[in-house]
Amino acid sequence: MSVQSGNQQVKGKVQVGDKAPDFTLPSQDGKSVQLGTYLGKKNVVLYFYPRDNSPACTAEACAFRDSYEVFSDAGAAVIGINSGSVASHQQFASKNRLPFPLLSDENSAVRKLYGVPATLGLIPGRVTYIIDKKGVVRHIFSALLAAEKHIEEALKILEQLKHEEA
Repeated sequence: MSVQSGNQQVKGKVQVGDKAPDFTLPSQDGKSVQLGTYLGKKNVVLYFYPRDNSPACTAEACAFRDSYEVFSDAGAAVIGINSGSVASHQQFASKNRLPFPLLSDENSAVRKLYGVPATLGLIPGRVTYIIDKKGVVRHIFSALLAAEKHIEEALKILEQLKHEEA
């Protein structure tokens, strides 16, 4: 199965319908966050982004922040991941008042585990995974330049999941 993103097909290790691989990474406050702890409790919006403090990544993080209450009301947790250090994430989250965890994947092990592609082989990809309460990947959206579109796509899928659960 492949995922459509505009006219691009994204082939990664993790596909829609797969069980999301579990992992544990440190957050900006130094606490370990394990994906598995959300199982049965919340849907998860897991987004991989290239780097802290770049214009597009800041816009994306702030868009998630600005819609955070909507995500919470939809019963979803938002989690950001990139290869930045805990200290970098701490500064980025504090500066932009981010209410959700940013996880430090310094050796890119989780990025590789999920199969998040690099653009031009250099720039880490911008990919969002919507994972349901059972731990199944329900949607994957990849767009390096349309950072704010990730929020729109995530909310659309969460609304569908809410109707399925009702």
